[in-house]
Amino acid sequence: MPQRILTIEDDPAIRRGIVDGLEMAGYQVLEAGTAREGRALAVQREFDLLLLDLVLPGGDGLSILGEVRASRPTLPVIILTARGDESDRIAGLRQGADDYVVKPFSFRELLARVEAVLRRCPERPSDIQEICFAGGRVDLARGEVCLNAGGRESLSLRESELLRYLACNSGRAVGREELLAYVWRLDPQGISTRTIDMHVARLREKLGDDPESPQVIITVRGKGYRLGP
Repeated sequence: MPQRILTIEDDPAIRRGIVDGLEMAGYQVLEAGTAREGRALAVQREFDLLLLDLVLPGGDGLSILGEVRASRPTLPVIILTARGDESDRIAGLRQGADDYVVKPFSFRELLARVEAVLRRCPERPSDIQEICFAGGRVDLARGEVCLNAGGRESLSLRESELLRYLACNSGRAVGREELLAYVWRLDPQGISTRTIDMHVARLREKLGDDPESPQVIITVRGKGYRLGP
């Protein structure tokens, strides 16, 4: 079944170009031109990805993003912003958007970002509650590590989110900049990635993962981290 994309964009010409292009690329498309119409579709209909303009007649795109994140925390969202609206882009990323595209943009760029976000976590599972590894298991619902050798370790919300994101993307190395953008919800430009390494070090300690030869959270030189088998 084709994947379905909801496009909320107030400019009729831009929206028509997006809708026509996505349909030619094989997607089903829902569309709205106002905040009211977009909010209704976002909370009532099923779809696989949201393209969201932040400046809309009758409302604010960020409020729609907040409602979507509250009800569907793993739904992929790409925000559409005008050139120069850096504060809006940062606010969108911090509120849970997966990516952004700056207007004016080419449809080829937009399509590439849509495909990348859908590919990055194709299932986008919200029900990943447990991660099993050789030394035990992680209960993400409870936020704790249960070791086979005995003992439990509590996880912070950020540590749980980091593990869940790596699990969503198992089989590939996830870069530090990507983790800053999609787990920390920060613009990675100009921000030190040292915080990622510190969180990984703490997680390895809680997981009983040997820092000299880790088997659970593996460092891929020059690329980032991936979850072991």
